[in-house]
Amino acid sequence: MKSYLLKSIQASLSAGKAILEVYSTDFKIELKSDDSPLTTADKLSHKIIKSYLSKFHIPILSEEGKDVSYEERKNWDTLWIVDPIDGTKEFIKRNGEFTVNIALVKNGKPVLGVLLVPVKNTLYFAMQGIGSYKLDIDYSDTFQELSLDEIINRSEQLEKKPIKENSSHSEPYKIVGSRSHPTPELSKFVETKRQEKGNVEFISAGSSLKFCLIAEGKADIYPRLGPTREWDTAAGHAIAEYAGATILIHGSDKPLVYNKQDLLNPWFVVC
Repeated sequence: MKSYLLKSIQASLSAGKAILEVYSTDFKIELKSDDSPLTTADKLSHKIIKSYLSKFHIPILSEEGKDVSYEERKNWDTLWIVDPIDGTKEFIKRNGEFTVNIALVKNGKPVLGVLLVPVKNTLYFAMQGIGSYKLDIDYSDTFQELSLDEIINRSEQLEKKPIKENSSHSEPYKIVGSRSHPTPELSKFVETKRQEKGNVEFISAGSSLKFCLIAEGKADIYPRLGPTREWDTAAGHAIAEYAGATILIHGSDKPLVYNKQDLLNPWFVVC
């Protein structure tokens, strides 16, 4: 497992460096069949990540990869789930709130996650059994030559603190939600929490950064009451869960699972 995590970190850093080179240019924007945007950086990131992960001979499910039928996927007990750029809209806006997502999923559960925020020079990574970590990176540094233990030693371990339900109202209850995909249901959720908690702060964030804010303890809850796909969430799921958070289907006590027949996630709450 450690070799998988190290190679995922190396893949994300190589992809991130290439993405930033495109980010500084006048890149072209295409529209996919579902009218979602696609850039040169998405394609380049996918190609780089695939070149690293294909060495393990584990199937890869990527947003920018070829469509794979469920008849084929249902036999995959282990797979990579990749989003070469999560938050392409944020990339196009050049607001920096996009990420590179790599997750390893076993029997429907993310057991490893790597999430890079290229513009912020920040890397998050997590693995079952070792926890979640955050690392400030320098693209000129030789991370490709470091062992996993050396990377961990340079990193800050993330551990979500329990929420004190009876804490002082001077400390706001922090809800993080989508910057680009707000919904009426999210607004209603926030209003309900305001009535319950009194002092509520709403934080807007793009892409998988919302999972990271939970993992770092900078937000208390992330309700996703709108559509996402498995590659949008698998890496962030691992980062949050192995920092101590829970990711449950909205309105239930059932966990979010992966490699489903329908790659569209149900609504969920990270808390």
